[in-house]
Amino acid sequence: MTVRIRELDDKAAPAWDAFVRGNSEATFFHLSPWARVIREAFGHSTHYAYAEQDGAVVGVLPLARMRTRLFGDLLASTPFCVYGGTVATTPEAADALAAHAFDTQRRLGVPCLEFRRREAPDADWQTRPPLYFTFRKPFAITGDDEKDLARNIPRKQRAEVRKAIARGLDAVTDGDVDRLHRIYAESVRNLGSPVFPRRYFRLLAEAFPDAHNVTTVLHDGRPVSAVLNFHFREEVLPYYGGGTRDARGLAANDLMYWEVMRRAGQERGATVFDFGRSKLGTGAFAFKKNWGFAPQELHYCYRLAPGAAVPDNNPNNPKYRLLIAAWKRLPLAVANAIGPRLVRGLG
Repeated sequence: MTVRIRELDDKAAPAWDAFVRGNSEATFFHLSPWARVIREAFGHSTHYAYAEQDGAVVGVLPLARMRTRLFGDLLASTPFCVYGGTVATTPEAADALAAHAFDTQRRLGVPCLEFRRREAPDADWQTRPPLYFTFRKPFAITGDDEKDLARNIPRKQRAEVRKAIARGLDAVTDGDVDRLHRIYAESVRNLGSPVFPRRYFRLLAEAFPDAHNVTTVLHDGRPVSAVLNFHFREEVLPYYGGGTRDARGLAANDLMYWEVMRRAGQERGATVFDFGRSKLGTGAFAFKKNWGFAPQELHYCYRLAPGAAVPDNNPNNPKYRLLIAAWKRLPLAVANAIGPRLVRGLG
């Protein structure tokens, strides 16, 4: 039967998501609710397409266009997500979806098409020097906290977790994305980055009601660190996290991620911890390595229109150094007001 390419709609969404959940190469970021989240949180157009053969979904391609004055025009699979690109059960379906992406790029007049690949780059696509890495590893939780600590976390990090517990820090897991956002906003301002809008976090919670939670660490009843976790198949993905200035000295982040791992294993049967992406040479990159995770290069692959260049909208770009330094000094209220307008082009 001929492979047909169709646009995602509400009627097709259940079959799309069933395909994603049943395909080992698909990721949490291929699920269909991301399309609505990206549209409603950032105002970007989405172009989600799937391949159909003999009435069944045989491939998916999430696409969204980020077009802003400051950061250019990019058709990506997928912005605001770690992984993306086509996923298909046959070469014919994969080729048809890729051809559809090229046609969409030409039809819209977008200078750059980007696929975010976890395993390997697309053949004949342009790539960039290694910049983004993901961190994933299996873990096992039996319910014996001391043995589980020793089994899953390096010695230095185990000591930090124990210090946090000795200081009386406590961790709670719930769905409070507003409390998370307050901590996250302060954290990214301190790093010199614009913050996502609170609406984005609320939309994620609504889009994935049974596949998310928030882990928050408290010191004397005061939140000092928090992270939004996603749950997909046997994986737990702590995705948006941050801490106050006190968090590092209290080892709050170490306790937080241990609680994410422990509870995901005990309560959801998770066996894979996906620490998400970090840029080479950053503190987050080093923190994840110290936790015993081996970095795995992410392959950002590009198809460029004539005269176009690979985008370089990242904090390692020297032209952003002065802006980052200035952003760190902004009052938090000002950073929170301006940040959401900027970050929509930095997915």
